[in-house]
Amino acid sequence: MSEFLGSIWWLIVAIGVLVTFHEFGHYWVARRSGVKVLRFSVGFGKPLWMRRGKDGTEYVIAAIPLGGYVKMLDEREFTVPEPLLPQAFNRQPVWKRIAIVVAGPVANLILCVALFWAMFVVGRADYAPVVGHATGIAASAELSQGDTILAVGDRQTPTWSEAVMALIPAALDHADTTVRVRTASGSEATRELRLSKLPASFDERRAVEVIGLTPRYQLVPALVGRVVPETPAWGVLAEGDRITAIDGQSVTAWDDIGPRVQALGEHGGPAMIEVDRKGERLALEITPARMKHPESGEDYWGLGVGAARPPEPAKDAVLRYGPIDAIPAAFRESVHQARELFAMIGRAFTGRVSVQNTVAGPITIARAANMSAQHGAAWFLQMLAMLSLSLGILNLLPIPILDGGHLLYYLIELVKGSPVSEKAMAAGQYVGLALIAGLMGLAFYNDIMNNLVR
Repeated sequence: MSEFLGSIWWLIVAIGVLVTFHEFGHYWVARRSGVKVLRFSVGFGKPLWMRRGKDGTEYVIAAIPLGGYVKMLDEREFTVPEPLLPQAFNRQPVWKRIAIVVAGPVANLILCVALFWAMFVVGRADYAPVVGHATGIAASAELSQGDTILAVGDRQTPTWSEAVMALIPAALDHADTTVRVRTASGSEATRELRLSKLPASFDERRAVEVIGLTPRYQLVPALVGRVVPETPAWGVLAEGDRITAIDGQSVTAWDDIGPRVQALGEHGGPAMIEVDRKGERLALEITPARMKHPESGEDYWGLGVGAARPPEPAKDAVLRYGPIDAIPAAFRESVHQARELFAMIGRAFTGRVSVQNTVAGPITIARAANMSAQHGAAWFLQMLAMLSLSLGILNLLPIPILDGGHLLYYLIELVKGSPVSEKAMAAGQYVGLALIAGLMGLAFYNDIMNNLVR
């Protein structure tokens, strides 16, 4: 399946699951509150499939899979026969209407916990949180190659993804944080990352890179892929050679070669380069030469070799709990992610993060859904959980049209003892439409800038 078709398919699956649970929350509480439900629809527009239940409710799957709705009996929409008036939504006590409105977002929050539980039980394959290279702030904190990151602040980091998700919020807040590590020698130590020294503004998507951390799994092996003719390496090194040392200094990854060669060039004269060639250990004499970078045009000391394209490394860590232990873990993760979501909304409003990287549109969500599905069931379950949490919380915002807007009207009704006037509700609907239209416009703009404009 192509990336385009895969993205569309997994977007439909994700939205279908989330919308179905959200609307089922409204439907389930409405039915148990004595309200007659006329239609339960997943999707908008022309029905593709419809069945009428014994209770008279129409169950519909519609053509446009970008939402859904539960249509209830309501005098504000049409004339209701006298015998059915007790089943009309608008005739219910305010506490019942509140329960029905809140049920949708609550269903998404319950689904979030269930999805995290399933993710933990299935087990999310990932990479071990081992440092490959440390530069800049990370190096200043004495983080070094081979360190295993055990925790960032008070958050345990059993995988590299957990470490990244713990580091990014601290980086965005420019907040110094502690990192507990197990060193390559096996001892445990605590490092202090001075994230307050980060630039005032940086690409949030590259936060870990800006800190100066490269994971072990991203290290490119020191394997020669090509040798450029008429360079110092021509006739000395060969494709397939694994470089193990330069001038007596060990080489474990391709990134080690550059600094070693620069130092060798500045020192001047020939030196020995040690390689493993098809199992045979060789020590070869080589002298770096001044070269010009093909992109930047800068001069540098080089050998004239290029790295072999490495295969994708195998994942070497799994985030997994047993069915019982996964229950509290799922609740903890849901609460943690909810806090992070509120914090991110706060950062966006205060300008500490770019809204371009905060508000995602359907293209971004579709690509993320497809990518997570390709990584495995656990990754897709995690993405669904995050989306369900976002849908539940955002729907509770006091914006007219959203569930939170209706909830606001009913809370005002509780305080003043009478319903909000039709005029006030109509004005609120216009404000809500404008806000939602603006949010959708921003989401589509971000999609275009982040995915279509390269």
